[in-house]
Parts: sequence; C-alpha cells; structure tokens
Amino acid sequence: MILAERLSADDHVARELIETEHLIGLLQLKASRLAAELSRTKLWDQHGYNNAGDWMRFNCYVTNTVAWDRILVGEKLDRMPESEQAVYDGEIGYAHLKVMARTADVVGNAFDESKLLPLAKETSPGKFYYKSLHYRHSVDARSYSNEQAELAENRRLSLSTAEDGCLLISGVLDPVGGAAVRTALEPLARRSGVADDRGLEQRYADALVELAHGGKPANLHVTATVETLKGLAGAAGGEMEFSLPVSSTTIERMACDCSVTRVLLSQESVVIDLGRSKRVISGPAMRALKSRDGHCRWPGCERPASWCDGHHVVHWIRGGETDLDNLVLLCHRHHWKVHEGGWQLVKTADGPLVPIAPTITFGQARGPD
Repeated sequence: MILAERLSADDHVARELIETEHLIGLLQLKASRLAAELSRTKLWDQHGYNNAGDWMRFNCYVTNTVAWDRILVGEKLDRMPESEQAVYDGEIGYAHLKVMARTADVVGNAFDESKLLPLAKETSPGKFYYKSLHYRHSVDARSYSNEQAELAENRRLSLSTAEDGCLLISGVLDPVGGAAVRTALEPLARRSGVADDRGLEQRYADALVELAHGGKPANLHVTATVETLKGLAGAAGGEMEFSLPVSSTTIERMACDCSVTRVLLSQESVVIDLGRSKRVISGPAMRALKSRDGHCRWPGCERPASWCDGHHVVHWIRGGETDLDNLVLLCHRHHWKVHEGGWQLVKTADGPLVPIAPTITFGQARGPD
C-alpha cells in the first residue's frame, strides 16, 4: 500500500508512479506463478482450449504474447530466485524478468543467473535485452549464428500498386540488412533546414526515393507528347513502367535533367526527341555545375551535389538554354517543389536564389457583373 506520508511535496507524483509500477510488477509476478501452475494442471484442456495461452486470452483478456510471457516467466522462476527477489526489492522490474526467462529458455542448462542479474540492475529493460544477446552469443555462438541465419532466410519485401498508383511497401529485413538500409537512409532523412516541416515517416519515404534516384545514371523511361510536356489542355498523361499515367508537371521535372530517359512524341506518335544533348546536361557540364554549386542551392539546404539534379531555371521547353547561367543544383525534394509543388525559383542579380511559394487563392474568383 502506498503511504501518503512517504511522498514529498515536490516529487510525490514521481514517487507514486514508481511505487505503482512496482506493485504492478509484483502482481505480474504473481500472475506468472499462477499461469505456470494453470499450464501444469491441464485445466485448460478440460475447458476445451488448445493450450493454456488460449485459455488466458479468452478468460484473462490478455494478448497471446502476454499470456505466453506469463507462462514462461512462471516456469523459469525456480532457475532465477535471486532475480525474483530483486523484483520484490524493487531493484529490477518485471520486464527484466521476462528477458531473463527468455534467455534461460534459449540457452537451457548453460543459463547462469549470476552473470545476468548484475547487468539487469544497472540497465533499462531494453538495454538489458541487448546485453542478454551478447550473453547468449558467449554461451553458444553456433546457436546464435543459426538464429541470425534464420532471420536472414525469413527476409521478405512486398511491392504492390494501389488503385491510385501509389506503391505499397511491406517487408521484414534481418538485423544486418536492416542496419544497412537504416545507415543509408538516416543521413538523407534529416531535416533539410528550419522550414522543413515533414514528419519522420515522410522524410524516410523521401530518403528512400532519393537513395534510389540520386547519383545514378538514367534507368527510368518515360514517354509523353510535347503537348503533355507543355501542359496543354486535353493532353494525355505521360507513361512510365511500373506506374499509372503521370502528370505533365512530373514529366516536366523528369525532362529537366537526365534522371530519366525521355521519349517525346508528336501528335502522330512519331518520336521527335530522345533526350538530345542540347537539352540534357552533359557529363562535363554536370561536373562544372557540381563544382560551382557544391550542394543544393535551395536556401538552407545542404544536400551534397552527388544527390542533386541539374535544374533549368527557365525550362528548355520554354526556350531556356542548357548552360551554367540557366542551371542550378537541386536535391530531389526541392526539385519536386519547383515542379509538382508549384514553387518558383528566381535568380537575383547578385546570385542567391529566392524561392517563391505557390499562389494561394481563397474562394471562387468573382465573375462578371
């Protein structure tokens, strides 16, 4: 029972929370003993359930994971008496005990409570789990290696297209593969300036696209008419493999540099452009552009040149030249903003670029009186 006199005026909430969680841990410990006993009595079988975990799910209103954690901890308590006492004494939590029980279950007779309990007392449950993996490897490196290999064999990645053309991604990577992916994505998922209001998941999505897109030669193919590229009314969308028809603004961005191989058609479906050199930033020109700009020129963005596109300030479809005076480096996100996003980039006389936000219109325009 929590005694009011033990709570000071300054930290009574914190103390009460700690003591409440301690009491919850003791109740979980009691539930674990009862769950293990239930599993041994086979009462669940008499009631028509497949196992003790199923009985607990329907009668104790817990998830399958919670049920089997309770049973496992209860079954392993006789192998970790000092750890059980540490829970009573408030030196570790029930979450530490779950990690201990899982470790004992995996390593079998090699389990040594005295090696793990000091680690549990000095670390959080999450960190203790990390430490327990090192312990498992030290006890049986071959078994640990086999577990890691099994995780790698169970890797999967599912790609499907939604009705609106969005790519749906779902999958699981083994720890090493996952670490490699996160190592590649994390630098690209950082905020690109104080005005970057994207959430973390949006930044991860953009980072994945940027990783697949940046610093590589053209390997996507888009087909569109000149009318589509100009955004004329009545023009069909562009076509690209693995995608639904794409908009004229997207086509314009793709045609701005050589991130894709473009095929432009006349109204008679005759090929009239295959990315001719006067419209594509050539190797020497791109090297000069990267050397001059160094990184994305959008104010406040420092995405390195190797992850940027060359952008025509005045698009070649509107008469802009493919020379350094009309080119700037933009990262994938900011290149998108000046095309699909509706932003404009204006070059000032002294060199800096000024981004102009899309015009916002409130309500319907007034018609003639």
